[in-house]
Amino acid sequence: MSFQNPVYAALTGPHAHLAEVRGNARRYPSAVAPFLALPDEPTEQDWADAAVLLGPGTTGALMRPSVPVPDVLKVDLEIPLVQFVAPASLPAEDPETVLLGVDDVPDMLALVALTDPGPFRSRTIELGTYLGIRRNGELIAMAGTRFALPHHTEISAVCTHPSYQGRGLATRLIRAVAAQITASGRTPFLHTGASNANAIALYNKLGFTLSNKMHVTIAQPA
Repeated sequence: MSFQNPVYAALTGPHAHLAEVRGNARRYPSAVAPFLALPDEPTEQDWADAAVLLGPGTTGALMRPSVPVPDVLKVDLEIPLVQFVAPASLPAEDPETVLLGVDDVPDMLALVALTDPGPFRSRTIELGTYLGIRRNGELIAMAGTRFALPHHTEISAVCTHPSYQGRGLATRLIRAVAAQITASGRTPFLHTGASNANAIALYNKLGFTLSNKMHVTIAQPA
């Protein structure tokens, strides 16, 4: 089930060192990512621990197939997602990509603010490897890795500056990130909004296979 519950698989596996823990509930530090995780079949106690772990006025995002949320948490929003697995033909290194580090975070945050590829915060870079493309010093596109599972790693934060969209930069970065993932012995996968027709069309064109229908459920203690 780890593939259907990727946040929990990451926070009990390769990202365990980042996990904030109460009982079976897990979360990333808020500066890293907003995600909260519970076991595949959470108990009443697991939900109660999740509410305490979040704390008053703090929201957490569950990413998994939809699950009934008990009254201990108040649901603010549900977003349907689709999950795709990459084909073996995807990886391709790209000579123009550069490795992004802590000093690049202000530029990364500025690009995310322009393009809204999903949650990216001041310490998100700690989740994995991020690659970018710069032109005349400006960061114009990037992509990286987020959830690390025992056998899969997620491609995330794929975004291109509006002035450079439509030039294939996202495809090049997805392939380059996939090359790094496969070199580590894992299989790339990713998520996108179920209504994001442009992204879904791109992933289908690249040979990705639909693996799961997911939800992001954003909730806070009741």
